[in-house]
Amino acid sequence: MNYTTKQIAEITGSQIIGDGSLHVKNIAYDSRTLFSVSDSAFLAINTTKNSGEKYIQSAIEKGIDIIISEHHHPQYDNITWIIVDNSMKFLQKIAKFHLEEFNLKTIGITGSNGKTIVKEWLYQSLFHDYATVKSPKSFNSQLGLPLSLLEINKKHQLGIFEVGISKPNEMSILTDIFSPQIGILTHIGSAHSSNFHSEEELIAEKIYLFKNSEIIIYNGDNELVVNKINAGYSSKKLISFGFKKENNVSIINDWKDKSQEVLIKHFNEEFSVPVYQRDEATISNVLCVISVLKEFGFDHARIVEKLNVLKSIEMRLESVNGVRNNLIINDSFNLDLDSLKIAFQNIKEYNKPQKALILTDFVEGKNADQLYQEVAALTNEQKFNSVFLIGNEITKFERVFEAATFTFNNTTELIDNVAINQIENHLILLKGARKFEIEKVKSYLELQKHDTVLEVNLNSILHNINVHRALLKPETKMMAMVKAYSYGLGGYEIAEFLQHHHIDYLGVAYADEGVDLRKSGITTPIMVMNPEQHSYNIIIDYNLEPEIYSFRVLELFNEKLIQKGIQQRYPLHIKLETGMHRLGFKKHELGDLIKKLNSMNVKVQSIFSHLSSSDDEGEKEYTLQQIHIFNENSLKLMAGLNNQPIRHILNTSGIVNFSAYQFDMVRIGIGMVGVSANVEIKKQLKSAVTFKTVISQISAVKEGESVGYNRKFKATQNTNIATIPVGYADGIPRLVGNNVGFVGIRKNLFPIVGNVCMDMMMIDLGDFLAKEGEEVIIFNSNPSLEDFAAYCKTISYEVLTSISRRVKRIYIKD
Repeated sequence: MNYTTKQIAEITGSQIIGDGSLHVKNIAYDSRTLFSVSDSAFLAINTTKNSGEKYIQSAIEKGIDIIISEHHHPQYDNITWIIVDNSMKFLQKIAKFHLEEFNLKTIGITGSNGKTIVKEWLYQSLFHDYATVKSPKSFNSQLGLPLSLLEINKKHQLGIFEVGISKPNEMSILTDIFSPQIGILTHIGSAHSSNFHSEEELIAEKIYLFKNSEIIIYNGDNELVVNKINAGYSSKKLISFGFKKENNVSIINDWKDKSQEVLIKHFNEEFSVPVYQRDEATISNVLCVISVLKEFGFDHARIVEKLNVLKSIEMRLESVNGVRNNLIINDSFNLDLDSLKIAFQNIKEYNKPQKALILTDFVEGKNADQLYQEVAALTNEQKFNSVFLIGNEITKFERVFEAATFTFNNTTELIDNVAINQIENHLILLKGARKFEIEKVKSYLELQKHDTVLEVNLNSILHNINVHRALLKPETKMMAMVKAYSYGLGGYEIAEFLQHHHIDYLGVAYADEGVDLRKSGITTPIMVMNPEQHSYNIIIDYNLEPEIYSFRVLELFNEKLIQKGIQQRYPLHIKLETGMHRLGFKKHELGDLIKKLNSMNVKVQSIFSHLSSSDDEGEKEYTLQQIHIFNENSLKLMAGLNNQPIRHILNTSGIVNFSAYQFDMVRIGIGMVGVSANVEIKKQLKSAVTFKTVISQISAVKEGESVGYNRKFKATQNTNIATIPVGYADGIPRLVGNNVGFVGIRKNLFPIVGNVCMDMMMIDLGDFLAKEGEEVIIFNSNPSLEDFAAYCKTISYEVLTSISRRVKRIYIKD
């Protein structure tokens, strides 16, 4: 987009205050991830849960001089304002106008699963033949679709956009903005179905997108989909694809037989195509792509040619700890201008003031001079300390980059260079095309190189938090428990992510955990649950807030405040005993407690207690009794204090089962990981942790031969045994050996046999054809974390906190 502020106001019927001649080429909506302020406006989006107007000051401090908002804030009088009635409707209105300015052929993709893959594969297949614009990553919502449409410019001939909905009546809003000429419906599954009364309602909502489409290409394996589309759109050109033979595009041979190519039927034609990954989702997505390419007039040979060069789509960003205290951000799974912008947004979330960029040639760059000039301009705005360029094209533009810039012909030259080996305390962003094998740089720079890893999906953690937030009032605060190294997931990394997403409080067990977070730049309030006497000094020095559960602890902490000469009222948290009989003040102690607190230079920041059985339906009455005692005693305590503290008693299961008693704040712990005893909530959560390794070796074992220490496994028939490099030193208890526990390979479960060793264990593959180096899932979805805990005869908490620090943690953002 490129409009003046005056034009934007006129297009949307908004009021302008300030300079009407300023140009807007980009609209930003998140002040935390602002990567460019040149010709940018900040849109303060207001929702039922949050107000973007709270972040106007932050946007202005970062250099934004155009604000689009529902309210004028006159204290910022040196900038230009566009005042709108509704921020989201404003964005949708400008996007609709922008789209209508261009004579663009459009493809709109909706469905439950596969939207992003199909979009990316269509882009890869078509951008050489048509100047193509697409939705960045998974931008498909009420916010994401308009932002995607604003990427269109006059050079584009084709637009491919995802359209996603999660609630009834959302599609009509999106269809008013964007009505594609070619509509695509991918697989309809359970995603978002919980908000609809029936599958029919979900399908009807999805296909409303196609009301003005000329061609509809849809997955015809679902009878409900077929009936709905034929009933509503019989006058349009309809093309169905799928596994059922009656589809217009289908498979007519055994697609699971990898010894032969897949034979495709397209109406009355037949031709074979190469498909190397043979799972149902991939095959279905390939059929969809073929259906579209045929509509664009490509013959069989050209379609095969395009399918042969399709790249797998990995929509994720990895972060790992590097040598010399560097943080490695690996976003080398794809490289184009859109993904570079998103990478620059992402690194704004990390608290590393020094930054380095490793960047390769863009393999799909047309008009290289214009492309790399734009790349350099964007890069220069990020203020990298150093930039490392790899390739024959981008290195020609070395002088355009303002940071200390180093150039290399290939990845090996970079690794061997002294400059990359002298970087310390930096965030290092890796952004490269696949042919440059940037993963070698990641491997070289990372701190731990163990094949066994614990992969933590930060977006899933945020999703799980939001599932629980949806049960709360908008004003209810949330404390995230990051004690015990964030349940084994990693302390600072999780805390930094949560801080970025505005968590209200962090909870740690011991003071040294809080100190580590403060040293790493965490500024969110931190509550210390077990403030040991020897830690009072560092609690005060690092602005941590202690839990106070007895008169002894209160008096000792107050003595330390006096000794250190603290002038301001120091925040602390009062624990009440309500039936757990672990720690806390009892009802008869409240009078004396009030007197002592009012005589001290302290501020009661919160009053709280802990539920013993909130996940146990059989103990519901006891839980309600605890809540009653807490309410009564906390009110009595508050009546005698000079301030009004926050009150909180609900933990993760309490949020789900007793949300009516949320008071002022709740505490979330294991729910962030995706664990819940509530069946309905569990369906909505995402598994946030994957513990995985690889097969080191596969050995043929004959009947009667034994495996492992003490010969605990003896083969009853000829079999294949896989050895994997993970053992009890990594956190796998010995009791899961000898056919008690299972691991997953390609979604199949295999028993752990023999005794678990310190660094290895053995898996009975039977006649399953696995490969050395292949991935093995210890837990994620199959087996799940809960399954693995059951093998261990324990709970998920213990499994996670038992995983050794020597296991490399990798942090993923989808």
